[in-house]
Amino acid sequence: MFSSLSDSLDKTFRNLRGVGKISEKNITDALREIRLALLEADVEFSVAKDFIAKVREKSMGIDVLKSIKPGEQIVKIFNDELTELLGSDAAPLNLNPPAHILLCGLNGAGKTTTSGKLALRLKKEGRRPLLIACDLYRPAAIDQLATLAKQIDVPCFTPEAGEKNLVKVAKQALKWAKTQNGTTLIFDTAGRQEIDEKLVAELKDLHKLVDPSETLLVADSATGQQAVSVAKHFDDAVGITGIILTKLDGDARGGAALSMRAVTGKPIKFIGEGEKLEQLSVFHPDRMASRILGMGDVVSMVETAAENIDEEEAMNAAKRLQSGKFDFNDFLDQMNMLRKLGPLDGLMGMLPGFSKIKKQIPADAFDENRMKRMEAIVLSMTQRERSTPQLIKGTRRKRIAAGSGNTIIEVNRFIKQFTQMRKMMKSKGKMKEMMKQLGGMDDMGDMMGGMGGGGKLPKPPF
Repeated sequence: MFSSLSDSLDKTFRNLRGVGKISEKNITDALREIRLALLEADVEFSVAKDFIAKVREKSMGIDVLKSIKPGEQIVKIFNDELTELLGSDAAPLNLNPPAHILLCGLNGAGKTTTSGKLALRLKKEGRRPLLIACDLYRPAAIDQLATLAKQIDVPCFTPEAGEKNLVKVAKQALKWAKTQNGTTLIFDTAGRQEIDEKLVAELKDLHKLVDPSETLLVADSATGQQAVSVAKHFDDAVGITGIILTKLDGDARGGAALSMRAVTGKPIKFIGEGEKLEQLSVFHPDRMASRILGMGDVVSMVETAAENIDEEEAMNAAKRLQSGKFDFNDFLDQMNMLRKLGPLDGLMGMLPGFSKIKKQIPADAFDENRMKRMEAIVLSMTQRERSTPQLIKGTRRKRIAAGSGNTIIEVNRFIKQFTQMRKMMKSKGKMKEMMKQLGGMDDMGDMMGGMGGGGKLPKPPF
């Protein structure tokens, strides 16, 4: 997410920090590069233009030009303005019961999946969500929502097969909801490939009947400039109260996030960063600004870990890492723990300074298929081999290779890298060096003990 924009900004600000004395020309050149980076990231032209103008005005101030570290001052100005552009503060949902939430958007934006994600999130918060299927056009949309509802154990209203009268369905759903003791109704509506009059008319009728406390536009972050037009149309039609950006894990540009908030004036309330139902997060403008600027988002990283990882289990694993007792059973446990946190590249992207070292990591280091191959190798070992890695010699390795569907070369490489990783885990000094590469986080290095270092990251196993 935002990777291309982050890389461009990092290069520009690195050059700016390296200048001893900042001049108007330095600032003009830097802002020109930043404007191009924003446009390449699909930020709408007028949004980019206004944003650069605000940064320029504040950067030309006498306090900045004559400060001891003007480059750092300009980075801070950019960060503050970016946070402001994204919405300043997180915007909570209006959930005063009975809350009605209407999700709208184009086909393929992920409305149905987002409906399930939002229902799960509200359920975890102690609310009683109800899902209502109002997409009467897309084949299997109703079945998809019913399946998601079953997975998260949330009641779901489904209309009769072949029903095409949306208002009729909504009236039936509202009547049904009164029997379910729910506190929040989530309406999943139909989309089109493009905005058309029929879609708008139906949505207006539904909106009038449901009278939602929240009308949320679900938008695919990869749609770029089109997303701005879509946001305008839906806002004009039904008056959206917020935006949910989906598929941020797959979009390298991300300009839609910057543009839609600025153009509509409506807050981005949630972001989807993966396919799992748990992967819907509250949008925090300040944290997103930090991530775009390569400063990481440790708070969100800790929150994600706290939600998905057992603290006692994690502490025991850390102790085993530091003591050198880490074996293949622990390795399997760690892999399962990491899977709960979502895509690894997204998780690592939350680390401060990760953009500075990511090029040292193989392009496929976070590939799920790589993890599956490693898992297959470990599962092909006996229990004794997993707990005593040093036992795995020639004939055993051949058996493991055959059992896991890998070559002996791949098994040898994996075991060698696992052994190297175990040695580095015990080195506190190497962890400290690693943390310096990740933005000078020495204290974290002191706490964690050791993994990496020497100016180059160890290549992950396999």
